Amino acid sequence: MTPLRWAFLGRVPYEDATTLQGYLVDLVRRGETGDTLLLLTHPPVITLGRGAHAENVVIPDDERTAAGIELHQAGRGGDVTYHGPGQLVGYPIVALRENRRDAHRYLRELEEGLIATAAAHGVTASRINGLTGIWVGDAKLAAIGVRIGTGWITSHGFALNVGRDLKGFEAIVPCGIRDRSVTSLALELDRDIAPEDVAEAAATAVAEALGYEAVWDDPALAALSRGALSSPPVPGDRP
Repeated sequence: MTPLRWAFLGRVPYEDATTLQGYLVDLVRRGETGDTLLLLTHPPVITLGRGAHAENVVIPDDERTAAGIELHQAGRGGDVTYHGPGQLVGYPIVALRENRRDAHRYLRELEEGLIATAAAHGVTASRINGLTGIWVGDAKLAAIGVRIGTGWITSHGFALNVGRDLKGFEAIVPCGIRDRSVTSLALELDRDIAPEDVAEAAATAVAEALGYEAVWDDPALAALSRGALSSPPVPGDRP
């Protein structure tokens, strides 16, 4: 199977993660590096997808700033979402092969990988027809918003709620859906769990769903990031 290199980079500011994705997309497009899955967490941030509606950010700007929540436009599809420290964010940078160049198939594969990740931790999640992401009942467990650029190279990706604290979601209407709630692995399991505890299972499951074999490559990816960031993530032990 084709390897999908992955690393858990810890907490990375949203703008830095966007810069790093662009850098890796260019390397993949030029054939200078292989397909990659970045796993990380963000400081509190609201992101606006290409289909975002301003009214789905329900916190006033002054309160948002006082709460330390950044606001950024994102080049992904979808509406409004929130990222915070208790969330595992995944950015697959992969060149979709000719027989896999189907955006809807790619979204369903990401969902499949996230459903398997939840199952590996004892949580049963599923799809809801017509809605992107994965759910436990009517509560959203993971959001997905992707970009597929020139050469069918992907960026952006998914956000899996892991920790107990979901207060940040009160600042938005998640993905513009007003009649559903959000949940997390920790809430479903009724025990504490951190994003780094889930990283390897997520890498394995998402890679398999996309037709790859997950290969941990944290030191190399941290070294690559030095070409894009003035303060790159520090390589660490495998989660």
